[in-house]
Amino acid sequence: MSACTPTRHDDPHRKEHSHEPHSPPSPRPCGPRLTGADVSASIAVFLIALPLSLGIALATGAPLQAGLVAAAVGGVVVGRLGGAPLQVSGPAAGLTVVTAELIQRYGWRTTCAITVLAGLAQLGLGLLRVARTALAVSPAIVHGMLAGIGVTIAVAQLHIVLGGTPHSSVLLNLRDLPAQLARVQTAALSVSALTLCLLLAWPRLPGRAGRLLRVVPAPLVAVTGATTSAALLGFGLPKVDLPSWSSHALAGLPEGPALGLIAAVLTITLVCSVQSLLGAVAVDKMVAARPALSGRVRRADLDRELLGQGAANVVSGTLGGLPVAGVAVRSTANVNAGAVSRNSTMLHGVLVVIAALLMVPVLELIPLASLAALVMAVGIQMVSLHHIRTVTRHREVLVYAVTTVGVVFLGVLEGVALGIGMAVAVALHRLTRTRITHHEKEGVHHVHVRGQLTFLAVPRLSRTLHLVPQGAHAVVELDGSFMDHAAYESLQDWQSTQTAHGGTVELVGRRTGVRIGEPTGPAGLHPDGGTTAPDSSGCRCHPWTPWRNHQCAIPESGGPAQRNNAETTTTRTPEDTEHTEPSGLTAKLDALGAPGALGTPGATVEAPAPPSSPRAPDATTPTANQLARGISAFQRNTAPLVRSELARLAREGQQPSQLFLTCADSRLVTSMITSSGPGDLFVVRNVGNLVPPPGEESGDDSVAAAIEYAVDVLRVRSITVCGHSGCGAMQALLAADQDTAQTPLRRWLRYGGPSVARMADGSRPAARLAGRAAADTVEQLCLTNVIQQLEHLRAHDSVSRALRAGELELHGMYFHVGEAQAYLLSEVHEGEVFDHVGVADLTA
Repeated sequence: MSACTPTRHDDPHRKEHSHEPHSPPSPRPCGPRLTGADVSASIAVFLIALPLSLGIALATGAPLQAGLVAAAVGGVVVGRLGGAPLQVSGPAAGLTVVTAELIQRYGWRTTCAITVLAGLAQLGLGLLRVARTALAVSPAIVHGMLAGIGVTIAVAQLHIVLGGTPHSSVLLNLRDLPAQLARVQTAALSVSALTLCLLLAWPRLPGRAGRLLRVVPAPLVAVTGATTSAALLGFGLPKVDLPSWSSHALAGLPEGPALGLIAAVLTITLVCSVQSLLGAVAVDKMVAARPALSGRVRRADLDRELLGQGAANVVSGTLGGLPVAGVAVRSTANVNAGAVSRNSTMLHGVLVVIAALLMVPVLELIPLASLAALVMAVGIQMVSLHHIRTVTRHREVLVYAVTTVGVVFLGVLEGVALGIGMAVAVALHRLTRTRITHHEKEGVHHVHVRGQLTFLAVPRLSRTLHLVPQGAHAVVELDGSFMDHAAYESLQDWQSTQTAHGGTVELVGRRTGVRIGEPTGPAGLHPDGGTTAPDSSGCRCHPWTPWRNHQCAIPESGGPAQRNNAETTTTRTPEDTEHTEPSGLTAKLDALGAPGALGTPGATVEAPAPPSSPRAPDATTPTANQLARGISAFQRNTAPLVRSELARLAREGQQPSQLFLTCADSRLVTSMITSSGPGDLFVVRNVGNLVPPPGEESGDDSVAAAIEYAVDVLRVRSITVCGHSGCGAMQALLAADQDTAQTPLRRWLRYGGPSVARMADGSRPAARLAGRAAADTVEQLCLTNVIQQLEHLRAHDSVSRALRAGELELHGMYFHVGEAQAYLLSEVHEGEVFDHVGVADLTA
């Protein structure tokens, strides 16, 4: 019997079975077993890695066997020791230019020694646990470096595609390109063109047959097709030449100037580490997008990944292989092929070893022009339009361009250094780009500071503040997140001078209506250079505090302006409010932890004022102030941004594509959950996200009217019923008694009765979430209720007509509030399963 047993999650309710007193202990699991998914994924990655490894070795000018050594070591060593289980490492195109330059300058044996030293440096960095520091490098620099390397690779390989020999310099390759075009070798160009055509066309094969054929990797198909065609046509082209392993060159002692060798080691270390760590993060995103893998594959341990990459470079360099780094193409193929553990990466390395020992006669049939075309395509893909759009959107295109040009014309290390310098310059420019404006309105002088207040902005701040006449009333709005000591001193001195001459100064924070300190005097500025409210608790109003139902308390001892805009808390003590005894269904909801607002456990609800003293809220009540502040913030900050879009919607009318029917629970923000904006959703909210069936006596027509209007008039394409965790309506349904008084709420909740009956029906499969059953009875009813309400929807005439015509889709959704996780009712699973919705790549 094998000593390895499959791992499983411990069940806290399962009894432990101890072994007999004199029997040996039960074998412990020693890791994940080899699965069919890992085997198929390793074969797919191997078929991609084999031609690419040979092509990259060809592009660097290294022995072709060096690419196979690096692929095998990257698969086995990094696969076993690395911290990213599904990332595949090997010779990377991003290292081509660096390695080629080192081979030209120092020779192959010294280049191998440099790879060993770079691996030792990576081991040291991994032991120091500084892996995440590499992620501080701006993505614009990394993308620019890869783009520059891609341009260099493409220009060099273009000479081989045309039948010539490339130079070591981009400038020389560009200079000789016209002459090379004048003496094109037809056979080499034909083989290269066929390789590129197959490489581009294979992933786009249409139909069911295309889906089956696309299982075979495009690089393998391209190289195989070109090799077969060249053999059939009898082209006499240079082919892969793999010398005997007995004559394979291993690493030697480094020879050359010390400073040059140190710079080379640092360059290899930097490029390998950054590329591998960024690749590990990208693999984590791909795994998170696949719910079936997210629970089985751990997130990458970046420090361990750096140790694994270092060990691989030490072994690869010692055995005469190319530098090793994480490779995006192979890692993507590994994840997409369904790999579930590091076994797929290790097995792919074993397959490379077998191929290098047993498939030499087959590999030597491959024309070099075909490999050159393959690598040229990889180099062109490294200049990603998606990356260019991303850096442009984030206003870092200058950093990207400087890095790319520097890498192309100066070298990788020089280009990265230029990119870092440009990134620092851009950051300093943004830090000093503070906009300070002044205007007068109705006798009040408004000074608006937008940006960070540093010592560099103090001269402009001082000039603007002195435009305010002494003794006048001034409002200073600080729209930024940082103020250094110099700016603080300048603002405090001006405030003291202004108030000494009888003026008033009101400091307003980033959120409209939030006063920073007293309207007069310097109390609004905190000695640490920040801003804080003057209450005793030292509360700071962050932009997200309204989501916590939080309001800073400001004393009402100030002037009228202060009292009218004061933020006061709504918390009341028993002495402040006369409470009434709850009864009926309200008492049951209170007992369930959902008082007043259904689905809001633990919420604090103010008791109503006694009937003998009715009082309507006026402009000085806290609720009115909160409403006015919110409206004011919209009019000032949001309205200018959305005015043109809302004007278009006003002209064209509403044209939503979805009807979204959900609960009235205050925690469900439909626009946030669905990432939608004005005009996107036609929203219907009610207690319990219920859909009354049509034809009910004394039924409720409000929901039916909204459905009819959405389907027949607005022509929506889909209807979504969304339930949520901790729904108070579902709790009330479970706790309700038959003799409960028929209040309006009780009469409404009767439409949830079929959901309770459906859940109790043992003949139906229980609704569940993907990967687990419902946590409790309330969650079970929440899931079942969504499915039941979808059946009620289908009974409506307008919905059934649209469904028969194929003009409408119905969707079930469940939102777990505590986890901020959405689940969609899946059509691919058997039974009633709500499937996990993963996190998308925002850069995609």
